[in-house]
Amino acid sequence: MSISTTTSVDAMAESEGPQAVYIGLVNPKTPTNVGGIMRASGCYGVDAVFYTGKRYEYAARGPQQYNADTQSAAERIPLTGVASLLDALPSDTKLVCVDLVLGATPLPEFVHPEKAFYVFGPEDGTIGQEIIDRADAVVYVPTVGCMNLAASVNVLLYDRLAKAHREQVSAQTEFDGDALIRQSRDNNNRTRVKTTKQGTSL
Repeated sequence: MSISTTTSVDAMAESEGPQAVYIGLVNPKTPTNVGGIMRASGCYGVDAVFYTGKRYEYAARGPQQYNADTQSAAERIPLTGVASLLDALPSDTKLVCVDLVLGATPLPEFVHPEKAFYVFGPEDGTIGQEIIDRADAVVYVPTVGCMNLAASVNVLLYDRLAKAHREQVSAQTEFDGDALIRQSRDNNNRTRVKTTKQGTSL
């Protein structure tokens, strides 16, 4: 899939509804990281992934170490190379940069917008100042040292999911956790939490 105009991206955004999540990668380096990001995108309901640069494409043509996207999310979620991530930003979507940038907001304190385009820097660099200056928010994960690119995307998406889940619980929205576990777990996984006679977990 190839998207070269903001009109096409806006048309995609209109079809996503009131909530949408996009990932933007600045010149990613390794297919392993991109594959891991695609798997995370499938797990957390990302609508599309965009990337700039040619390093990933060149590396993907060579021998593959292993397939990180074991759930084949790339078959369902568009992975699109673009000249500019800013041009890929839908008009009604907030731009959120995720990097170790001075003055950034700690991720635990961040309130995620309903429609977000999360931009991540490369494995061996950072997000360009021109993108930082256009951002609606800049956040960082308060770890000691920097994480792997795919790990950073996973943490960001989990934080969004966890905060949305808390909102569901506070609004008393029905949520069947066991049904989701049955749907998501490996076929060989038949474990369960042991319960007492009173029905409470040990």
